[in-house]
Amino acid sequence: MNPPASPVDGFLKAVSLVKRFDGVAAVDDVSLSVQKGEIFALLGSSGCGKSTLLRMLAGFESPTSGTVMLDGVDITSSPPYERPINMMFQSYALFPHLSVWDNIAFGLKREGLPTAVITARVEEMLRLVQLTDLAKRKPHQLSGGQQQRVALARSLAKRPQLLLLDEPLGALDKKLREQTQFELVNIIESVGVTCVMVTHDQEEAMTMASRIAVMNHGRVLQVGTPREIYEHPNCRFVADFIGQANLFDGALSLDEPGRCEITTPEGVIHVGHGITGTPGMALSVALRPEKINISKSRPHVMNNLFTGTVREIAYFGSYSTFMVDMPSGKSVKITEGNTARQDLSGITWNDSVFVWWSDSAAVTLTS
Repeated sequence: MNPPASPVDGFLKAVSLVKRFDGVAAVDDVSLSVQKGEIFALLGSSGCGKSTLLRMLAGFESPTSGTVMLDGVDITSSPPYERPINMMFQSYALFPHLSVWDNIAFGLKREGLPTAVITARVEEMLRLVQLTDLAKRKPHQLSGGQQQRVALARSLAKRPQLLLLDEPLGALDKKLREQTQFELVNIIESVGVTCVMVTHDQEEAMTMASRIAVMNHGRVLQVGTPREIYEHPNCRFVADFIGQANLFDGALSLDEPGRCEITTPEGVIHVGHGITGTPGMALSVALRPEKINISKSRPHVMNNLFTGTVREIAYFGSYSTFMVDMPSGKSVKITEGNTARQDLSGITWNDSVFVWWSDSAAVTLTS
């Protein structure tokens, strides 16, 4: 996918948005800036406020306070039909009695566009989503992925400045969802429309979005590219919600410009960066499972070397997962890529093993 543009100001801006229901904040002081042509994901679990935020951008919900700006224009009080925005719902909301062609044309006819313009626009959308041969079919005669493309074509036919997607692939099964992710991104990027999508699926967000806002309890905890969010989480929630993370709790025992040490019940963990902290301050260390090594033989390393007992092993085809119990009682999850057809590690249940990682593998978290 294309990297986001970086102008001084955003094409879409949410400024201090708040939405309260019966005094409870569903969206709590959220400010975001989305660049023109960007695919931006609001990611979080159910009830975190992401769909309420999307509905405020669309105009279906009025903010309790705050402002929505689109291309420099305040649209906070504008009704949905006056906003140059289209929204595609998870259910697709296709008209069952209309053909694919007429579903795509519906909004254009409502606008009263000339017949020649409608015909040209619909044919263009059909080519874009590769459904020209299915134009006469009804929605029930299409697969889930085809219905999703019809809904997308209908949303894009009016040439909105902003496209909002609410769980765009949620109705598809896992395999079809994976196939459709790249297809959907290619279509959106070929049109050049700015897009904000809501999803609870981290893999979907990581695959499709140029940037992600992770939400919890109505607040945005971190905004960044998929790599930034995954490799440099700024808090425990983000580290644990995006991918998987082993979290070690401890206290800062050494802090220098190029390194620090955190003393934990499992032992001293060496981290390859300083944090400008106070000795004794509470810290957590986040470590991704794929960044941990495991072996029955002692490796030639000094730092971040620990022992444990293999409690569980799971084979997932492209990788295997090991659950290792350390002497402190903590369980550590480790994943290894299966690059060979045979298991060369010789590790099995109840084996005593060494686990270790490099100083650069871990991230320190203060909250």
